[in-house]
Amino acid sequence: MANERFDRATALILEALQHDARLSTQALADQVGLSPTPVWRRVKELEESGVIRRHVALVDREKLGLSICVLANVSLVRHSEGAVEQFEALVRASREIIECHGITGEADYVIKVVVPDMKAYDQFLQTQVFKVPGVASVRSNVVLREVKYETALPVI
Repeated sequence: MANERFDRATALILEALQHDARLSTQALADQVGLSPTPVWRRVKELEESGVIRRHVALVDREKLGLSICVLANVSLVRHSEGAVEQFEALVRASREIIECHGITGEADYVIKVVVPDMKAYDQFLQTQVFKVPGVASVRSNVVLREVKYETALPVI
């Protein structure tokens, strides 16, 4: 899948950085087949334009004791004034919610929640989600096993 926004070298830079953001400019240049200065310039341009949003470490949630992962469909009360703003403020403030997507279909949002156990999930719902007046319902799906977890986007 070729991305026509970028030339091949830039696409290769993005591919390499998605797999190891700690690569030195020299190592990146060696992989891409350019000298270090143009690679450094391209990386800076990608950062400044927002294509590269940030550099992060992927941490194993289970090794942190966050054994439960829940995908929850959240529906809001349509006639409730400010429901969207209140819910989205909760999402931004909650460390347990690691992803949130506005969706089509029966629910308004799907959130990905990580917690240590089911008791913590129940407490999260009771003390945070159900306190938002515009939340009409939450349908929870507990993840039994992660079949695929990938953060790299298809660039090439």
